[in-house]
Amino acid sequence: MEIYKKQTLAETFSVYFDIRMIKILLLGAISGFPWVIIGSSLSLWLKEDGLSRSTIGWAGLIFAVYAFNYLWAPIIDRVRIPWLTNKIGHRRGWIVLMQSIILISLIFWSVINPTTNLALVISVGLIIAIASATQDITVDALRIEQIGESEGKSMQAGAAMAVVGWWTGYKLGGVVALTSAEFFQNLGFENYWQMTFLVLGAVIIACNIGLMFINEVLQTDRSESQKITDKMIENKLGTSNFLTKTIAWLTGTVAGPIISFFKKNGFNIALAILAFIFLFKIGEAFLGRMSVIFYKEIGFTKTDIALYSKGLGWMTTVIFTLLGGLFAIRSGVIKAMFVSGILMASTNLLFSLLAWSGKSELLFAIAVIFDDMAAAFATVAFVAFISMLVDRTYTATQYALLASIGTAGRTTLAASSGALVDWLNGDWGIFFIITALMVIPSLIFLYMIRHKLNLND
Repeated sequence: MEIYKKQTLAETFSVYFDIRMIKILLLGAISGFPWVIIGSSLSLWLKEDGLSRSTIGWAGLIFAVYAFNYLWAPIIDRVRIPWLTNKIGHRRGWIVLMQSIILISLIFWSVINPTTNLALVISVGLIIAIASATQDITVDALRIEQIGESEGKSMQAGAAMAVVGWWTGYKLGGVVALTSAEFFQNLGFENYWQMTFLVLGAVIIACNIGLMFINEVLQTDRSESQKITDKMIENKLGTSNFLTKTIAWLTGTVAGPIISFFKKNGFNIALAILAFIFLFKIGEAFLGRMSVIFYKEIGFTKTDIALYSKGLGWMTTVIFTLLGGLFAIRSGVIKAMFVSGILMASTNLLFSLLAWSGKSELLFAIAVIFDDMAAAFATVAFVAFISMLVDRTYTATQYALLASIGTAGRTTLAASSGALVDWLNGDWGIFFIITALMVIPSLIFLYMIRHKLNLND
């Protein structure tokens, strides 16, 4: 009989010291930074140009493209970028191309006025969102490919580091954006946001330089498997011509991952999984979409928001994401999902207290710390959960599909967040209570299927 000794906390934590975790951290930062541009920066830019809360909320519909990036994930897997692929690799070539599109868009934003060109501003924001959603497909695939299929603990640790990286890009990027805007505004520039976008463009360039230090493993098995699948489908069609080859390609790359997911889990369980993923972070998304507007309305300056919500929030997020990764490794992903869901709902209530008490830097700091703690636990558990669900034969496409469904809930429904605040006549306290209750349906779905999940743990 074999006796297994449970790892100590220090032994579990040592997985974070793998050099690959630093590379995954950078990939996460590259993925998170664009959300600063079309999230906090765009929202405050429109707010300070006099646009309504409802308009700002509906402008957030541009995030909905993240919910559909799985539709073109097979293209990202198979199409090579001319010149770039040969020079820097397939995955990195796609990332650099998307980063270049974001950079050009920021330069374009720097010369237009949202009050007189709102449709143009939103259109450019949509281009940024599409480029960002497209690069996320490649970033996630490159992250997963840094770790072997049999390295379960490293995969969970990698999920934690990816979340730390994402929040690093989002939070510290927010600090750069907000402090730059405040700096240019204090100097008397009327177009201080336009100038800020040029600063953010410099960050994009720095991200591309850092990307060159991440090795890309040459994947030959995936390409061969795709060709075998295409050939099998083509043989079933009976003939070989351009039309049948096209049908085989589309079926093998798009329908294959979906069929695999439902076959692996069973139809009913698969639907329940998708419902849980769709609903889990809706409440947090409602809060996040309106948070900077709320902070502004109760009297906090951009510097205050940068210090507490971005700077302090980043440190909290890093610490509790790493702890959340350890918790998920030691107690299991399912338990981590339940705990983080309850934490998210509870911490949203702190913002109700802040809304009813008025401006308080102490309460603001407390609310941000606990909210970021809950968000960190929830995100790392969510990423690990999805990573364990995917079939490694279809890693990029299945991960993009599941992540997109989660994003769909956060973006499409949360677009009405501003309208909800207006419907409540600006009662922020009630708004945050409603966001706390939004997590309940998802936890019900998870409870129903908790013993029937087929995870690659």
